[in-house]
Amino acid sequence: MVKEKNIILGVSASIAIYKSCDIVRQIKEKIGSVTVVMTKESEELIRPIVFQNLSGNKVYCGLFDFVDTWEIEHISLAKKADLILLAPATANIIAKIAAGICDDLLTCIILATRAPVLIAPAMNENMYKNKITQDNIAKLKKLGYVFIGPQEGKLACGDVGMGCLADIEAIIKEVNKVL
Repeated sequence: MVKEKNIILGVSASIAIYKSCDIVRQIKEKIGSVTVVMTKESEELIRPIVFQNLSGNKVYCGLFDFVDTWEIEHISLAKKADLILLAPATANIIAKIAAGICDDLLTCIILATRAPVLIAPAMNENMYKNKITQDNIAKLKKLGYVFIGPQEGKLACGDVGMGCLADIEAIIKEVNKVL
């Protein structure tokens, strides 16, 4: 029997967050269990209850949220992950990871894991092409982080350019490849 994979889906505050709902469905249907970890800022765009209903699992948000069991969440979640998928990934979360900043639950999990980390950026083209963002991405790639996308398309600001979240099918294909 094949062991069910445990995927941590980290979501940050990009307008592309709505596509994460489809990612949850696809992972649950085709790969295994998915646990969503949200940044505080992402909660302004979508409520955790949506991800809880889609995944069938508890959604984790704050580093210091009240827990009903004694568990160091960022360590236990990091240990149980077969893969961490960060989709959508903002310039901010990419910069924090590249700098080793772990000031929220999601960045702490990423720093504590031994599992592969797959990052799917989604942001404005100017932010994506900014030299700082490109340097952060290059640094993380050198460290073994895997990136998928972004792709060209219509951005939230109305412009057309590079910065759209990669296609869901391509993300799921890359998750399977990395696993």
